[in-house]
Amino acid sequence: MNTANVYGWSENKGRTEDIIGTWFAKNAAHRDKVVLATKVYGNMAADGDAWPNHDKLSALNIRRAVDASLKRLQTDHIDVYQFHHVDRRTPFEEIWQAIDVLVQQGKILYVGSSNFPGYKIAQANEIAARRGGTIGLVSEQCLYNLAERRAEMEVIPAAQEYGLGVIPWSPLHGGLLGGVIKKEVEGGRRASGRAADALANTSIRAQIQAYEDLLDKHGLEPGEAALAWLLTRPGVTGPIVGPRTAEQLESAIRAVELELSDELLSGLDEIFPGPGPSPEAFAW
Repeated sequence: MNTANVYGWSENKGRTEDIIGTWFAKNAAHRDKVVLATKVYGNMAADGDAWPNHDKLSALNIRRAVDASLKRLQTDHIDVYQFHHVDRRTPFEEIWQAIDVLVQQGKILYVGSSNFPGYKIAQANEIAARRGGTIGLVSEQCLYNLAERRAEMEVIPAAQEYGLGVIPWSPLHGGLLGGVIKKEVEGGRRASGRAADALANTSIRAQIQAYEDLLDKHGLEPGEAALAWLLTRPGVTGPIVGPRTAEQLESAIRAVELELSDELLSGLDEIFPGPGPSPEAFAW
């Protein structure tokens, strides 16, 4: 179960943590059935009332943010506490000092990163190793899907090198990989937001059409195939899904059992070629 302290945004910051906390409170057994992950970094102060320690990864903000999240979540511990973004001003020595205390207090069990470049994953874990006894990062949550494969260059290799699980977010690329053109043709829900903007580009629309045609040839649903593809990728633990309906949740679950043929995987690589590993991706 994945969230962040700022989710809900604007005047509703913390709302998603509140919702999860209410669910936990209804039945104590709920808490032990999930791996709970939330994030710290975003500014939780009221608009116009922000001070330096109201956001990012200072030791003081981390300490305050954990306590606030635990209260909203109505639990005594967070399984995976994630850094939502890199903090260019706070040294990892300070960050890990704060984390060590929280682990000792039992408020968090493990720590992960989100949106970290490969070199920051390395830096964070090397400094953790030098401290001795610091757990270091155990996961990286990054933007990764068929249409956005830049993470393959350095982020995923760094995660694998340091033993981090990779948790892709936006696995359907804002809905672009969920059969948007087919839905339009059939009179269903039209693409919106980032997906609509992308489809306005004729070359991207042609690429998505080729993707949907390929999956139709194999008798597969685009959204399920996109999720199943991620599960074939080295280092990936599991993508984050955000279903709005029970039907979408059932579709995501079916993707776990889906086996993609070598022919299909090759076809997907032709439509969405990855950058390749570094340094070969940008050098000889």
